[in-house]
Amino acid sequence: MSFLNLFHQQNKILTTVDIHSHLIPGIDDGAKNMERTIELILSLKEIGYKKLITTPHVNDMFINSSQKIKEGYNLLTQELINRNIDIEIEVAAEYYMNEGFIKLLEKRDILTFGTEKYLLFELSHFTPPRDLESLVYDIQQAGYRPVLAHPERYEYLHGSIEKYYKLKSFGLLFQINLTSISNYYNKRVKECVKSLITHNLVDFVGTDIHHRGYIKYLKSTFSSSLYKQAFQKNNILNDTLK
Repeated sequence: MSFLNLFHQQNKILTTVDIHSHLIPGIDDGAKNMERTIELILSLKEIGYKKLITTPHVNDMFINSSQKIKEGYNLLTQELINRNIDIEIEVAAEYYMNEGFIKLLEKRDILTFGTEKYLLFELSHFTPPRDLESLVYDIQQAGYRPVLAHPERYEYLHGSIEKYYKLKSFGLLFQINLTSISNYYNKRVKECVKSLITHNLVDFVGTDIHHRGYIKYLKSTFSSSLYKQAFQKNNILNDTLK
């Protein structure tokens, strides 16, 4: 048995669709150039991924327009064709909740994924948002389904599962980072992601891959019992995007 076959047997991925990554080169804090991008994509393909939805940051640091993101995406897809790399790739974005996002929402200038028009967004990691319920309502009224990226990483939510239930009551979907399971961040994040999984609050899983340092932690996730519980206890929607 080859090493690759042994890896897949012992570390089986339970969805071949990733909905959160930073693969378009040079556009945010993800892959810095095309070679790094290709390296990451080949690593994800080797692991078993068949479809990648890449989601560049749109925030105060990376003021990426939809046009700029699409241009980067087109260059990437052409490079995959040139190199004969057979993997499906789509593009959306990861929006930061600020005034700039509100303006984009008003103009309906939003990159989403899936026929449900899922909108991936993130919050400040340290400062609680103001009037999030109203903003979620505005997202829904605009015709999008809001997906909160890595809820386990927001420090002001830690230690209170009731806070997460309240966010869920707004109509939010939750996407956890797989590397949170393997303790890529810290123990508090891992404890929080475990709580979200065991309370059946997870809707999507994602790699949130930025660079090759994620790969080791991502691979170790697939042998974790907590990873398997995520799919046993929750209705994970990744495969609805095939």
